[in-house]
Amino acid sequence: MAQRITPRSEDFSQWYSDVITHAKLADYSPVRGCMVLRPQGYALWEVVQRELDKRFKETGHKNAYFPMFIPESFINKEKDHVEGFAPQLAVVTHGGGKKLEEPLVVRPTSETIINAMYSKWISSYRDLPVLINQWANVVRWEMRTKPFLRTMEFLWQEGHTCHETEDEARKETFKMLDIYKQFLMNIFAIPVIPGEKTPSEKFAGAEQTYCLELMMQDKKALQGCTSHYFGNKFAKAFDIKFQDRNGQLQYVYQTSWGLTTRVIGALIMIHSDDQGLVIPPKAAPTQVMIVPITQKNKDNSAVLQACQQIQSTMKGVGVTVEIDDREGQSAGYKFNEWEIAGIPLRVEVGPRDLANEICVFAPRVGEKFQVKLSDIAIKTTEALDALQKRLYEKAAQFLESNMHLENDYAKFQERIESESGFYQMHWCGSAKCESQVKEETKATIRCVPFAQIKEAGNCVYCKAPSQGRVIFARSY
Repeated sequence: MAQRITPRSEDFSQWYSDVITHAKLADYSPVRGCMVLRPQGYALWEVVQRELDKRFKETGHKNAYFPMFIPESFINKEKDHVEGFAPQLAVVTHGGGKKLEEPLVVRPTSETIINAMYSKWISSYRDLPVLINQWANVVRWEMRTKPFLRTMEFLWQEGHTCHETEDEARKETFKMLDIYKQFLMNIFAIPVIPGEKTPSEKFAGAEQTYCLELMMQDKKALQGCTSHYFGNKFAKAFDIKFQDRNGQLQYVYQTSWGLTTRVIGALIMIHSDDQGLVIPPKAAPTQVMIVPITQKNKDNSAVLQACQQIQSTMKGVGVTVEIDDREGQSAGYKFNEWEIAGIPLRVEVGPRDLANEICVFAPRVGEKFQVKLSDIAIKTTEALDALQKRLYEKAAQFLESNMHLENDYAKFQERIESESGFYQMHWCGSAKCESQVKEETKATIRCVPFAQIKEAGNCVYCKAPSQGRVIFARSY
């Protein structure tokens, strides 16, 4: 089965598509640019929902839902917003067999429809803060699509909050970015680079956009999530005012933050290998698959009973575990199937194992080893924790080893072609220089990292003075 997966070294893009197909995560839709999430792919999204939803609610946020159809006039209320999204909009002009009086935009993001409601709900400082999150789908008319990474319709969550003061809103912006950071690092085992987007790369309508940048195995960048500080630009566009503690009318300060199914694409491209999908244990819908090694035309009840006991023990320590007791498929076939599917730990149990009161642990990454049946509980948690740590450390080492310092633009042009990676280079702050580098090398400024190398230097492109390095990279 694994032979069907194209090696990464041969064609990284095809490898990525093969992993998605053979791990049964998604399939191509009859509608161009859309994907069908299969149960195993949607189960990963449910992990994202569960883990983030818990963290959102712990910080006082509540879920709501807003319509996917937005009056076109709403989109036009904020100048930067409409300019940023105009090329990607899907617009409904007819409904019920009649032309609509006003066209409806299919939700590309929900700032406008949500702010229209906030203007009705907020009138006093006592109504603040408003901390609302929405789990939804959005539509953006993409020309070039790739499963999980860029599709015309995708799933996401979008938080939209209103605050009494600028300071409170800015703290919210960073708080939510940190929640994403902890999720990506601790659950998805992905190292991140936090930073601020340049003005030309920020969200349409935001004053500042902050992000977490991730490195894929082909050394390209992927934006993991964003958290935006809006100030009161949308508040002014939608007249969201409140009476402050002194009886004066003020505009609210707002934030927005989001993460999409793109994060599943990141997980695939950061951890998987030529044998198929690799899922960190804390991100895995099923952490352990028990495979009974049965004998044809013999009584296998003792083996199956042992598997059930192992399953019960593992569940007792909080592990999600299944037994593959399907008939008609060999053990080898099942091993291959669950390896491709990325199950973190496979447990093999056969008659000879039982006779020796052992079973075999086969981590998705690493060597097999024997475990005493009496040690199942502790050895399971140890094996899963070790794999989680191993995957994070491997990705972190890869990121670190592919971060480069470069001062010479000609050398950068050569290196970005031959070895890709993240390049920390001086930039003068000019949008023109940023645009020229993008046009000539297809590399963009991914972010101004919070841990920026601050030093006097010269812009890599125009040689004007610079006070620090930013990260240039090619990206998805």
